[in-house]
Amino acid sequence: MARTKLYTIIYVVLFVLATAQVAVEQVDLLGYWAAIAVIAVLSMVKALFVAGYYQHLVWEPRSLSYLMLIGFVGFIALTVAASYSIL
Repeated sequence: MARTKLYTIIYVVLFVLATAQVAVEQVDLLGYWAAIAVIAVLSMVKALFVAGYYQHLVWEPRSLSYLMLIGFVGFIALTVAASYSIL
């Protein structure tokens, strides 16, 4: 329970980032592709916060984090390969 304050701060940061994503979508100041890029970057930041703190990767050995990174790179490679096979 000592990390309750930290988890609350991370929750508030995630809430603010989600609100920023909705604002980027609704305000329509940016072009379509710029808005997609901003939303993608905000999503990656949110994913890093969730993986790092809620899945406790910050306190795990680095080897486990590298293993997760290898899995993520494999996921991206398969997704890109699948998208090119549809074309």
